[in-house]
Amino acid sequence: MHICSNETIGGVEYHWTPDTGKVPLVADMSSNLMSRPVDVSKYGLIYAGAQKNMGPSGLTIVIVRDDLLGQALPITPSAFNYKEQAEADSMLNTPPTYAIYIAGLVYAHIKQLGGLKAMEEHNQAKAAILYDYLDASTFYSSPVARADRSLMNIPFKLKDEAMDDAFLKGAQAKAMLQLKGHRSVGGMRASIYNAMPVEGVKALVAYMHEFEKQHA
Repeated sequence: MHICSNETIGGVEYHWTPDTGKVPLVADMSSNLMSRPVDVSKYGLIYAGAQKNMGPSGLTIVIVRDDLLGQALPITPSAFNYKEQAEADSMLNTPPTYAIYIAGLVYAHIKQLGGLKAMEEHNQAKAAILYDYLDASTFYSSPVARADRSLMNIPFKLKDEAMDDAFLKGAQAKAMLQLKGHRSVGGMRASIYNAMPVEGVKALVAYMHEFEKQHA
C-alpha cells in the first residue's frame, strides 16, 4: 500500500498511520519527513527527497525494513536495488557528498532545537496562526477539512479570484514570493516548511489583513 503522507498541491496531510495489516505500507514523505516524529516501525518503506526539510535537492533518504530487501525485480537498476545499496553502505555509486554534508548540518541543527518533537510544536504553532486567520475571515477560505490540513502547505482562496493577481503583486512588493497556487487548483498556497520562521507566517497574515481591509 502506497501513500503520500503530505500532498503539497491540495494541502492534505496524514496525521495518522493507516493500518494495512500484513501488507507493507510504503510512504512518500518528501514534504514532511523531519517535520515531526514518525513511528518508522509501522512502515515497510519510507522514502523522501531531501529538498523540503532536510537539505538541497539531489539527495533521497530511504528507510526500508530488512525483510523487504532482496525482492527487487530483475530489471531494477542497481542504484534502486536497496539490497545492493544496503550491502554497500549506500555507496554503490559515488554519493552526492555535498548534499549529504548539508543534510548532516540540518540534522544537527534540529537536534540543537530540541529534536523532532520541538519541530512538530514549531510547525503546529506556525500553521495555527494562518489557519486561525483563514477560519475567522469571510474574505479568504481554506478548502481543506480541518482534520486533514497540512502543516507544511496551506492553500487558500480569495472570495473573488479576480483579485488574485493584485494579491500576488502586493505580496511580491513585500518580498513574499511563490504564493500562487498550483495551476491545477488555482488560488494561493503558502509553503511553511521547517525553515520558515514564525515571523514569516505572521508577516503573511499581516499582509492578508491589510489586503482584506483594502478590498473587502
